[in-house]
Amino acid sequence: MSSVEDIGIDLGTSSLIIYACGDGIKLREASVVIKEPEAPASRCIRYWGRDAYRMIGRVPSHLVAVRPLREGVVSDIQAAKDLLSYFVQQTVGKHWFKRPNAVISMPSGINEEERRHIAAILYDSGCKRVQPLDRPLAAALGAGIDVRSVSGSMVVDIGAGMTDIAVLSNDHITVSDNPKLGGDQFDEAIIRYLRRKHNFLIGELSAEKLKMDIGSAIPLRETLYADVAGRSLISGLPKSLRVSSDEVFEAMDEPLTDLIEKIRGVLERTPAALGNDIFDKSGITLTGGGAMLYGLSDAIAASLKVKCTVAANPHDCVAMGCAATMENPREFGRYLATNRFRP
Repeated sequence: MSSVEDIGIDLGTSSLIIYACGDGIKLREASVVIKEPEAPASRCIRYWGRDAYRMIGRVPSHLVAVRPLREGVVSDIQAAKDLLSYFVQQTVGKHWFKRPNAVISMPSGINEEERRHIAAILYDSGCKRVQPLDRPLAAALGAGIDVRSVSGSMVVDIGAGMTDIAVLSNDHITVSDNPKLGGDQFDEAIIRYLRRKHNFLIGELSAEKLKMDIGSAIPLRETLYADVAGRSLISGLPKSLRVSSDEVFEAMDEPLTDLIEKIRGVLERTPAALGNDIFDKSGITLTGGGAMLYGLSDAIAASLKVKCTVAANPHDCVAMGCAATMENPREFGRYLATNRFRP
């Protein structure tokens, strides 16, 4: 059994989640910072995480909101360093004689140089050994999927800017894809729809709230309504608009269709025997924050004619999977044996 100080880290486009082995989730923060571009690099960050997220759309003119990761890639390496260093140090503290080990899963779009930069940040933040874990594998472990089985299984991890789709069998990822489709694309579709239909402009946070409050991937039996604040593109003045769940459903049709087609594409490239396992037995397991969209599993199941379920605690699966490799090294440690970052 590992030390309780060892940590599993999910560095995602929209959130940073840290799971302490033996102690559960220790930190869950938004992957956002508010910085002052004109200030020295060492003092430019003014707000972090959740506090920064709440300010999106309300940032003073001398400050700027930055999401260090966009669509699965690092858009601002310095902001990514600052964000990760700040919250990891808050979680693990400074241990001069006993430093924790870390297993981290990063967006699939990050290149090798960026991975090493992030590993170096973790060393500087107080970690002793840093090992990466492929995101689909981490999600599968956290969801309780038996990745050692020769029988095929499919995991779809839906993040904010990217979705990882993978078929796993016998300890390996057999077929995979990582399209730039996720919660952000659903939010943008809602913004475009309201602008086109009502000449009404809303921000990212308002679109996300509509999606979570009344959004659905399937038609609802009873229409729901929500009021949203924004700006009229005709008068230029602030106003409020009542939006229906039918409108949000219609707005999200295009990214939803694209997501289902990407999953279909992976299934079509899957060897027949493994494909039969998925259709006849294991089905598709959804993880990630995007999996919590109401009715998404039903929409995928109806379109692809295959069982589809949402994992327990889908938002935490990746961090939990990272921690599982340290909590059960005999069972899962081999996934890290040949894949270690060095300072």
